[in-house]
Amino acid sequence: MKKAHLVAVLALDGVIPFDLSTPIEVFSRVRLGDGGTPYEVRVCAAAPEVDAGAFTLRAPWGLDVLLDADTIILPGCADVRVAVPQEVVDHLRKAAAGGARIASVCAGAFVLAATGLLDGLRATTHWLGAAELAARHPEIDVDPDVLYVDNGQFLTSAGAAAGLDLCLHLIRRDHGSAVAADAARLSVMPLEREGGQAQFIIPSAPPTPRGAGLEPLLQWMQDNTSVDLTLNDLAARSGMSIRTLNRRFREQTGTTPLQWLLRARVRRAQHLLEATDQPVESIARQVGFGSPTAFRDRFKRIVGASPHTYRATFRGRTPRQAML
Repeated sequence: MKKAHLVAVLALDGVIPFDLSTPIEVFSRVRLGDGGTPYEVRVCAAAPEVDAGAFTLRAPWGLDVLLDADTIILPGCADVRVAVPQEVVDHLRKAAAGGARIASVCAGAFVLAATGLLDGLRATTHWLGAAELAARHPEIDVDPDVLYVDNGQFLTSAGAAAGLDLCLHLIRRDHGSAVAADAARLSVMPLEREGGQAQFIIPSAPPTPRGAGLEPLLQWMQDNTSVDLTLNDLAARSGMSIRTLNRRFREQTGTTPLQWLLRARVRRAQHLLEATDQPVESIARQVGFGSPTAFRDRFKRIVGASPHTYRATFRGRTPRQAML
């Protein structure tokens, strides 16, 4: 009889219960065509008891189970400022060296980043924490606009429901689309959500570190999304060279000036789609796109759905309801 694929789910103090329970439920319920159970799930921790906010949990396994795991899932923790214990970092590095596949859910990307295993790779996390992750780990290419990133051995996912997408993706990698589709039905989730990889982002300003040197420029860019701004315009406004401006942007926002501007324009468009009846063509002009076609293409690329679909989905909903 083939040995089950061991999935170790790590619970640290401050673990987010939703992030913790998602992989437990999804992997535990997977069934093969012959009725077999391909995964064995073990919850492990560095201490016998874990503070999960609203409750305290007892993990039946210690960190050594990480060294036996085929897949390790790192749920997010409520406070990403808390340092990851060194013994956890050491165990994760050793597990990775042994070939374990490691995936993070939401803010769990901060735990994985602390190991150095994401250095030089593309990664994602909840959009609220993307700028912080990029600022703290500039060696990681942080993409705040996707549901998950698969680097092969190391994977990261965005907020809340994106953890489900990641788990289903792993199941499909391991056992094919038919098994993954069955798991998706059990979770009442589509195997492929409309919008593919993109997160739905609430229509607020792009992440901006308060007190950062670029804050006045970012505010000016946000107030002038309708203007056809070039990199030369932004450099002149900031009083920096283009090279210095690009470097400062990467350090403080995790992206480039023009990408930040594009996302600001799209966020403004999201607000107009939700709050007004204006035609898409009118909104495209207001947010600085030269043509409705270019606007539709860029909007779908960033948000993951067409302007029409986004309006139908989120019209009349509050920003909090629109979050993943």
